[in-house]
Amino acid sequence: MDREQCRVKSEDVKSLRLTTLHENARSALECGGLTPPLPLPRSPVQGGVKPPHSKALRAVAGELIFITKGASLVEFGLLLPLLCLLLIGVIDFGRAYYLDIEVSNAAHAGALYGTQNSTDITGMQNAATGDAQDVTGMTATATYGCECSDGSSVTPLCSSQPTCGVNAVNYVQVTTSATYHPLFPWPGIPSSVSLQGSAKLRAGQ
Repeated sequence: MDREQCRVKSEDVKSLRLTTLHENARSALECGGLTPPLPLPRSPVQGGVKPPHSKALRAVAGELIFITKGASLVEFGLLLPLLCLLLIGVIDFGRAYYLDIEVSNAAHAGALYGTQNSTDITGMQNAATGDAQDVTGMTATATYGCECSDGSSVTPLCSSQPTCGVNAVNYVQVTTSATYHPLFPWPGIPSSVSLQGSAKLRAGQ
């Protein structure tokens, strides 16, 4: 080969694909007077032939994916009872807290009615129970009386006028109570919990 042909061959080496690279490199070596090495092996991928171990690799990969999914299902199965127990606990204690607020608010509603009707005991009880109709089994008691404005000399039902160095005032007091039964027998918590509410307001002189 002359030098012009060798130059063309060397430029072709850079532009041809990988499948003809070895043949052009062999020709370039011949132009330079060098003995070419043994024929370079052709990559199995270049000829469109898949490696013989590709099926085994795919099988191993499939088994690994199956094992990973199986491990995830096992972990979820182990955590599911704990998650359910946690959910029940949140619902249970949330209901207890809600009912406790309802019982306390009912006592305040009954006492608020008593500030306008200080001697109507039945009306105060009905106002309390009517304010917490969703609390099953709630009871309410009401009373009124007289006392000094500083809280001393308390006289229930104003049976006698208290002797005060300051003004004497009337008061009303409503007490509510209910029993809560947890949904789940929690360790250390009794099977029934008593909920109490109390409110005392001044009704005037």
